[in-house]
Amino acid sequence: MCTAIIEKADITGSGKGTSGWFKLNKVNVSYDHPYHAHFEHTLNLDFVNEAEGPAARVAVELSAESARQMIKAIQEALDRAEKGGHIIEELMSAR
Repeated sequence: MCTAIIEKADITGSGKGTSGWFKLNKVNVSYDHPYHAHFEHTLNLDFVNEAEGPAARVAVELSAESARQMIKAIQEALDRAEKGGHIIEELMSAR
């Protein structure tokens, strides 16, 4: 059964697809049936730039445990970067 669980967020970044690098401006996060992974349900991440069409998409399907591990790793990396004085949002957004 489909879960219909989806969250969307505006993001700033880059992704690499079959045609090379492109700007990302949205991520769609869902917990539902995967297209490729061999699980009943997965956490699905679709990083997109809708203005650039379907080729500007990076899709990821993770098991729930893998998604939790990724969340922890992201938080740890950001915490370490912040403690080291490496996160300066004003300078990064000006690039």
